[in-house]
Amino acid sequence: MSRFPIHTIDTAPVESKGRLKDLEQAVGMIPNLAAGMAESPALLSAFLAVREIYHRGTLSPAEAQVISLTAAYENECAWCMAFHSFAAGNEGVSADDIHALRTGRSPSEPRFGALSDFARAMLQRRGAIGGDQLHRFLEAGYTRQQALEVVTGLAFSLMANYAGHLVNPPLDQPLQPHEWRAPVMFSDHTHPQLSST
Repeated sequence: MSRFPIHTIDTAPVESKGRLKDLEQAVGMIPNLAAGMAESPALLSAFLAVREIYHRGTLSPAEAQVISLTAAYENECAWCMAFHSFAAGNEGVSADDIHALRTGRSPSEPRFGALSDFARAMLQRRGAIGGDQLHRFLEAGYTRQQALEVVTGLAFSLMANYAGHLVNPPLDQPLQPHEWRAPVMFSDHTHPQLSST
């Protein structure tokens, strides 16, 4: 059950109404997570501004979904995993690669695999990666500019992942076939789990 209101355009704070309208026009719906974020016009505005900047970069829409799925797994965001599984399929990521990402593994497509490995290392090491990890990313055909664009993508995902945990929005109807539950990754002594339902 959601811990925050899941707003419509009518119920959202005044400062969030225009942003929700723009989002609805851009993606054809107001996802429940964004509707929950609307409780904070500052968060919603920041999230959508970063989204717009990120999508103007050089990573493809499919590559952006690979990053988002990697982040959703590492940050255990069930809503985000369902959303980006749905979106990745629409962007041409194969079902096998989506399944790999949903289980914390690298996609078999070589560039997607290198991208996911790089993003995962960034997340796990909080950005403090070694030169060998950057070298493998560049050897896969990516650029230094794109390495920094991964930082933008992870910042975008972080806002969604953390808000997803806090808001706990219900899955939108189109996302329900992609429902996901985080595996128990750590013992209760080292990393108490938050419910993702």
